[in-house]
Amino acid sequence: MRAKVKSVALTDTGRIREHNEDTIGAEPDIALYVLADGMGGYNAGEVASGIAVKTIVNLVREAFQVQELEGADRATGLMRPTIILRDAILRANKIIHQTSKTQPQCEGMGTTVVAALFYDDKIITAHVGDSRLYRLRGDRFEQMTMDHSLLQELVDRGFYSQEEAARSTNKNYVTRALGVEPAVEVEVHEHPVDKGDYYVLCSDGLSDMVEDEDIHLTISTFNDNLETIVKQLVQLSNEHGGRDNISVIMTQVIDSFPARRGILDRILGWFG
Repeated sequence: MRAKVKSVALTDTGRIREHNEDTIGAEPDIALYVLADGMGGYNAGEVASGIAVKTIVNLVREAFQVQELEGADRATGLMRPTIILRDAILRANKIIHQTSKTQPQCEGMGTTVVAALFYDDKIITAHVGDSRLYRLRGDRFEQMTMDHSLLQELVDRGFYSQEEAARSTNKNYVTRALGVEPAVEVEVHEHPVDKGDYYVLCSDGLSDMVEDEDIHLTISTFNDNLETIVKQLVQLSNEHGGRDNISVIMTQVIDSFPARRGILDRILGWFG
């Protein structure tokens, strides 16, 4: 998958915060990318985001390895990739919540998370909170995840327009986060990918500081140079105030990546 999906990631403390509570992780061999934005007193936010990313990356990688060894096709085997990713996030939620209850210095900690898993010419997206995933396809730039936030709920109910929400100063009240409760609802979706697609995973340190149009313009300006794009986005966030930690993962689909088909698929194909 390294040759099929290119990626570059960068995280920055920003100009106001004393330390970075964001964590980013990647497993390029299976094209898995995870970004978490921690919250909590002292250093608890970075503990929560670190647990989230480490748990999700490890569990998804291990699940794929087990199914490879057992000869199960990942699309039709014991577990679908959507379930693998969702269950890994649910497990991370339990670990963070348990840690917050048993370690006094971690009381009240939590984290948002957004994850992308590329498989069988699709992207599987999963998120909790207001960390986002965007897609640039051709000239169309769009937000693929919907924030789990009070502001977004007010937009959905018609109290704010999207334009008014973009100008609001109350953007950071999330309605879901990992570790806050014993259980959490993970939003998971599958989307087909096209060769040439760009995907951006980011914490609100980027999306609160930089307008969507400027993110789009930055990607279009620097085109295939993912490293320059990521550096420019972080720089823009800091130039606009850098009030929060800034994390960005950029990916670009270079070629198609259909899943290997198992025996069952081939037999069914004969009768299709």
